[in-house]
Amino acid sequence: MFSPRVKRGAFLLEGLNSVGVGLYFSYLFFHMRDQFGFANLGNLSLCAVNGAVYCVTVWFAGKYAQKHGYLVALRQGSLIMSGATLVGGGLVPSVANAVSGQVCVMITWTIGMSLTWPALEATVSEGEPPGRLQRHIGLYNVIWSAGGAVAYFVGGAMMERLGYRSIFLVPAAIHACQFVLALALEREHRRRPRAEESASEVPVRSGQSGARPRSAVISRRFLRMAWVANPFSYVAVNALVPVIPKLAERFGMGPMLAGFFCSAWPFARLVSFLVLWLWTGWHYRFRWLLGSYMAMAVCFLAILLGQRLWLVLVAQLVFGAAVGLMYYSSLYYSMDVGVTKGEHGGFHEAAIGAGIFTGPAVGAVSIRFFPGLPNMNAWAVGVLLVGGLVWLLTLYHKPRRGTEPRC
Repeated sequence: MFSPRVKRGAFLLEGLNSVGVGLYFSYLFFHMRDQFGFANLGNLSLCAVNGAVYCVTVWFAGKYAQKHGYLVALRQGSLIMSGATLVGGGLVPSVANAVSGQVCVMITWTIGMSLTWPALEATVSEGEPPGRLQRHIGLYNVIWSAGGAVAYFVGGAMMERLGYRSIFLVPAAIHACQFVLALALEREHRRRPRAEESASEVPVRSGQSGARPRSAVISRRFLRMAWVANPFSYVAVNALVPVIPKLAERFGMGPMLAGFFCSAWPFARLVSFLVLWLWTGWHYRFRWLLGSYMAMAVCFLAILLGQRLWLVLVAQLVFGAAVGLMYYSSLYYSMDVGVTKGEHGGFHEAAIGAGIFTGPAVGAVSIRFFPGLPNMNAWAVGVLLVGGLVWLLTLYHKPRRGTEPRC
């Protein structure tokens, strides 16, 4: 069990991590377009590599954090991320000026990142009784989504005004601050008297929160459905973000205007998290999960295929709200049902990694084999999202014991 002071520090670490990650990874695709001539195929392939690495490493990172300590994992992950972005920003010119070098930087940075998210999720959730668990997860979601939205909003302007190196050096400084803070929190936690720690621990029982499911069978079923829906939301998000530079070109936007306009969906996701934090009626209600999935799929196509700015803007707002509910569901059920927070957080993040890989990979393959069809990547991912919908419905209607809650 962590003290309130350590948990407050973990929330600060989370905010820093979100801003650093958002600045680097969101605008890496603009950098690769401008410096190395990457088009949609190259950027989608780059994102797929990131997802494949993250999917594998974060699963082991969750287990590592569970075994060696969440704060240890946070400290080590922050150091790796800071070093990688420093190299990518020009510390080693031969690496920074080569495509292969930038790919290696991204892979190293991704390995470091995989040590951070499961550990952060577990730190803020560990030992919390049901009522506080809901509040802590709500605050966690609001903080990281706010950091990501702000990073996307200001990143384009920062890149235009300070140069492309800023998307490496600013995150490097942020991750270095994370390292110092994680080290301080680790020392604070070790100084805490063990008797005080044992006395403050509150046993956490599986499946106790907000709107209760009626059986453990149903609780696990919603966890599985959320673990399906959330990766497919990341399929959509990561088939979208790498092609934002081309989308911006279509509407005559540079990085700064693209950052302002295309940050609509992250801000909508933030608002969604605020609502879902304060209102618990969506807990274990299938209609909310299903409705958000369908809205996400439709709006994904509208963003990529829309020819008018107002349509793309409206689609972004609905898209952000929908993916917010799916992410919240996956994390909430993972922490609510699971006792081993680090491992469950690792699985939650590994499922995200699978989505980060699959969406861009399908988009890249469709462009590679159908180069004459400019919108083929959108339609190919759209078909994949329909497959996810079928999977979700199959899980819900699978024969089960116990009483199903009202949906």
